[in-house]
Amino acid sequence: MSDPVRPWLSGASGPSDDERAASSAAEPWLTIIGIGDAGLASLTGDALDALDAAKTIFGGERHLAMLGDTHAETFLWDKPFVDALDRLLQRAGTPTVVLATGDPMWFGVGATLARHIEAAEMRVLSAPSAFSLAAAKLGWPLQNAACLTVHGRPVDQLSRHLFPGERLLVLSADAASPREIARLLTSRGFGQSRLTVLEHLGGSKERRRETVAAGYDLTDEADLNIVAVDCVAGRAATPRPAVAGLPDDAFIHDGKMTKRMLRALAIAALEPMPGALLWDVGAGAGSVAVEWLRAAARMRAIAIELKPERAAMIAENASTLGVPELLIVEGRAPEALAGLDAPDAIFIGGGLSDGVFEAAWSALKPGGRMVAHAVTLESEAILIDLHARHGGELMRAQIDRAEKVGPFRGFKPAMPVIHWHVAKPYQKPQAKPEPVG
Repeated sequence: MSDPVRPWLSGASGPSDDERAASSAAEPWLTIIGIGDAGLASLTGDALDALDAAKTIFGGERHLAMLGDTHAETFLWDKPFVDALDRLLQRAGTPTVVLATGDPMWFGVGATLARHIEAAEMRVLSAPSAFSLAAAKLGWPLQNAACLTVHGRPVDQLSRHLFPGERLLVLSADAASPREIARLLTSRGFGQSRLTVLEHLGGSKERRRETVAAGYDLTDEADLNIVAVDCVAGRAATPRPAVAGLPDDAFIHDGKMTKRMLRALAIAALEPMPGALLWDVGAGAGSVAVEWLRAAARMRAIAIELKPERAAMIAENASTLGVPELLIVEGRAPEALAGLDAPDAIFIGGGLSDGVFEAAWSALKPGGRMVAHAVTLESEAILIDLHARHGGELMRAQIDRAEKVGPFRGFKPAMPVIHWHVAKPYQKPQAKPEPVG
């Protein structure tokens, strides 16, 4: 059956190579087209023209099925994605189209490709995102909802966004995602939260169903869905703020952990900023790395820990507190630091011994921040020497807590901790040599 939108989609010949080359000479070679659930009928004229001119089209199975017969060479996205990326980059300079769902720049393939292809080489033709369509259906102001995805990401990451009265829009990975989200909400004490599962938004199969997380009873969910969550905290819920200084009992640990007050001090001195990478050296329970990741958007952290049992605790803490993306490296510093991405900040909370500072300082980016804590006389001596050589701020912190003394109360001092923080200076540009003669 012929396609009323573009005849070539049903086998008719398209424009000649010369016509396509002339029309696209001044155009980017790559066009990323967002498609709604209504398929090709939802596309603009510009998007249809790009499909007309394309010599190669990349897309998922569902997207390519919409095309029918086409004169263009088609490629299904490979797994792993890097293989598909290589194949795509080989088409540079020839008219190429990538088909995506909704807005390709919002948790979509466009955002990934933008890291590998210059903006001038591609154009993006977006359809309304699933978030926009869901907000319109629900009557939710989009700017007041947290827009998240579990497509290719652990469901545990949602834990950091669970607050009483918060509204979440969660893009699903597949049909199983809504039930997994409901299970997570229930396990975190948010079982009374209202879930709305919206399927095939904007298409002929559009469907909307509601349930409660703890009593999730939906079946036959579509793979293409988005879950709206109205968060309701039960008595068992323990919402955790994003600000540094979570209670010590928020973490599982064996005593080897930077305690609450000093952790807040360390995070403040490390100055977390969006997109920055932290090394947590001698991570123990991983509390500093976890709080770093919770502090701002797009954060990255690597926890370096020698003992496997502590590495397991770090993984559990990261999962429970909503930052499962924390990378854990088992090994002894400084050897374990070799080959890691250069950090913007480093915290040394344990294992401050010969060679650790030198390796970490060498890897730290210019302008980066380093914070180190010491509790033993030996590590204290190291920090005193480093302060003398590199400057920064050195202080001794001691916390006294009120505890019972018989029938009365008194302040009991904890072990003092030496805190040192310093910024790595930028290198001064070398003076140009004077011309000879």
